[in-house]
Amino acid sequence: MGKHEDTLAAIFAEPMRANIKWRDIEALFRHLGAEVTKGRGSRVRVVLNGVRAVFHRPHPSPDTDRGAVRSVRAFLESAGVQYGNH
Repeated sequence: MGKHEDTLAAIFAEPMRANIKWRDIEALFRHLGAEVTKGRGSRVRVVLNGVRAVFHRPHPSPDTDRGAVRSVRAFLESAGVQYGNH
């Protein structure tokens, strides 16, 4: 898995990280088989395993904040994606 494995590890890291590149998160979603579509403004719609979520692409920085990482982690868990002890 390589790069995607690194991104998944970063999302589930403790303490929670805040410097994950959004483009890497979107690439992970696609790798996992998610449908990723652009919404209005900075919104990104994601559907994975029947679970839907809307995220806001960070700007002007390409890095996510802890709140966004928390939301991505919760989304992945609800879609059945597991990593490590989570």
